[in-house]
Amino acid sequence: MPQKDKIKKVPRQFQRVLWSYDISKMDLEEDKKEIITQVLNYGDWGDLKLLYKLYPEKEIKKVVKNPRRGVWLEKVLNFWLTIFNIKLKKENYQKAIFNLNPVRK
Repeated sequence: MPQKDKIKKVPRQFQRVLWSYDISKMDLEEDKKEIITQVLNYGDWGDLKLLYKLYPEKEIKKVVKNPRRGVWLEKVLNFWLTIFNIKLKKENYQKAIFNLNPVRK
C-alpha cells in the first residue's frame, strides 16, 4: 500500500481532548484542524509537546489564524493569538468563540 494512502492514527493520549470522537476512525492529516483546535483548547503540556512533534508550527498557526466557528474558548484563543502575534478581524474572532448564550440582534 502506498504511504500516502495509509491512515495516520491519532495518538491515544489525545482521546481525552477529543472525547466526543472515536479516534480510531480519525486520521492525523484529514482531521488535523479538529485535532489541533482541541489540543490547543483542552490539552496539557504533554499534549502540546506531542502536537508539535506531529505538526509543524506553520500548520498550528494556520489553524489559529483561520479558527473554526464556535469551538474556541475565548481565553485560549486570545492566548494563542498573542503567542503567534496574529490579528483576527473582529467578526472572525467573535464567530470562533464558543458561546452558550449568544446575543441575538
